[in-house]
Amino acid sequence: MADPLRQFLPYGLEDLPALLRAPRAAPREALSAGLVAYLKRLGAPSASLEAARRLAHPDSRAIVSGQQAGLLTGPAYTFYKAHAALKLAQAHSGAAPVVPVFWVASQDHDTEEIRTVELLDFEERVHRLALELPAAHPAGRISFSPYFAQVCELLRQFGGYPEVRERICKALVGPWSYSEVFARLLLEFLGPRGLVVFDPMAPELAPLFIPALEREIANPLASSEAINRSALAMKQAGLEPALGRGEGATNLFLEGPDGIRRLLRFRKGYFEDGERQYTEADLRAILGQDPARITPAAGLRPVLQDSVLPTAGFVVGPGELRYVAELGGVYQLHGLKPPAVIRRMGGYGAGATHRAPPAKIRPRGLGLPGRSRGGLQGCFGPAGCKSAGHSRPPSAHQRRVRADRAPARRAHPATPPSSRPDTYPARAKAPRA
Repeated sequence: MADPLRQFLPYGLEDLPALLRAPRAAPREALSAGLVAYLKRLGAPSASLEAARRLAHPDSRAIVSGQQAGLLTGPAYTFYKAHAALKLAQAHSGAAPVVPVFWVASQDHDTEEIRTVELLDFEERVHRLALELPAAHPAGRISFSPYFAQVCELLRQFGGYPEVRERICKALVGPWSYSEVFARLLLEFLGPRGLVVFDPMAPELAPLFIPALEREIANPLASSEAINRSALAMKQAGLEPALGRGEGATNLFLEGPDGIRRLLRFRKGYFEDGERQYTEADLRAILGQDPARITPAAGLRPVLQDSVLPTAGFVVGPGELRYVAELGGVYQLHGLKPPAVIRRMGGYGAGATHRAPPAKIRPRGLGLPGRSRGGLQGCFGPAGCKSAGHSRPPSAHQRRVRADRAPARRAHPATPPSSRPDTYPARAKAPRA
């Protein structure tokens, strides 16, 4: 039976080769120059810088993924997404360069979702840290330095290889924002493979979004109406939409003088954020002074991304898949064709609309961290065996885990990964995965 969500996602993994050949407009020279300047400032390795330069090629394309700026890179699927973009770009690069790009969601102000981390060592002990971040502030505006000592103490308690811990702490040191630390960690471990990291709040990159933001400001409710039409169509198809816009709600947020990011509503010819009113001219003036203060809601963010990047493929999580399916009308408003939407690897939850990724991008060949360990904690490798007083070799630990799981596997011999007892269901806030 055909998946009903597929009618809202016209392009999938099987369409990627054709989309890579299709014309795709983008401000490539300005994009490449901005990325090179940003990456140099962050101390990116030469492979990442060279990949950013290749975006200036007139026929360049991008395979894009992204995630919130989680503490110590957040959950493991951050790396799954990045590896998928890397492998797809590598598989399809030829005369025209295909560049893997990781979008850092620095504009997101849900600090509750990025303030915690859990590290699982090889003794199956969980090491937790929760930081007190300012509420409702974009991650790109939060300084990381006040939290440096807490994070390094967590790493000390966790143990692991000293040389890996040293690389992590080196990336944390400096006058960086929370999102810049996230980006520097990705660059430290995946930059040498050619990953390009993109922070939309970076001063080198934020001006690129002005044309698309001006279109939204000029017609502030059009994209919201398009999303609501898609939501209605999805309900009629028996699907539950992930997005819906209330009366007067735009797809724009404004960062106020107090640093808090607030939704803009449009009523009777004026924008308002609950604090004051703004005219169209006011918002255009803000764009001219600091374009990073006006940022997209979820229903606009992928479209703004693709107005700047020559995106051919977009690697997403199961929740993202649902809300991207509602954005066809928003892409049309901005004169864009949607990219191929490709489900990330990982097996967390059901509902994929496209076939499983081919073997070349499945986890087995990528050297990814285990599912139970988030992001960089996988880089610790056999950490537990080098900690004082914890000498169990990782191979013994892995044999024990496999033995523990064997009865469940025998009980579910043909069960897909997303429904096995040893995997995890999608979280309530899956759109961010």
